Amino acid sequence: MSMFSNEHKLYLKMNRIRRIKIICFQIIIVLLFLVLWEILARKNIINDFLFSSPTKIINTFISLFQNGSLFRHIKITIIEIIISFFSTSTLSFFIAAVMWWFPTFYKVCDPYITIMNSLPKVALGPLIIIWFGAGFKSIIFMALTISIFTSILNMYQAFINTNDSYILMAKSFRASKWQTFIKIIFPASISDIIVTLKINISMCLIGLLPPVGEKIFFNKCYSRY
Repeated sequence: MSMFSNEHKLYLKMNRIRRIKIICFQIIIVLLFLVLWEILARKNIINDFLFSSPTKIINTFISLFQNGSLFRHIKITIIEIIISFFSTSTLSFFIAAVMWWFPTFYKVCDPYITIMNSLPKVALGPLIIIWFGAGFKSIIFMALTISIFTSILNMYQAFINTNDSYILMAKSFRASKWQTFIKIIFPASISDIIVTLKINISMCLIGLLPPVGEKIFFNKCYSRY
């Protein structure tokens, strides 16, 4: 005898069909975008030097694979992502925790963090190259500059938005500030921290590519990786 009723089986079937439809529409959208991109590039409606085209990207991919440099470039980019991501995440968590721990410190730093977060940091690329040179340091610093301030603000907001009832309960049990942070603030903020980490990955990628010029500088200077 089946564990599910006919109505439940019908619901599961419709749910599977719905998921399949969604995946199909997503694939169709990507294919239409690629076809439109290729047509616009071939018709010179967009500048294929600036925007490239799917066929040029595929040809470049094949060329890099054939000359053996594809995986070397991928490895270099992965190293950059890992270093910038973990550096940003660690520093953001530490600074946000200190700001929660010392409210006066937060009030002092808040306007400066807000100003730094609103600056067009990508435009600072040429200055960063002058300061740190064209290489590893420039790329990592660019990724940090782009992602760290947003990450700090997001993590701090997660800490202070913890349910006040939990904090009052901890105080009633004479919990120390350290115990309150470890037992209440941090566990309650895990979901928001995970969201912030997801954002950090994309922000680090933005910092790794323009305008430091990974293709020009980093892949040549650090080919030993």
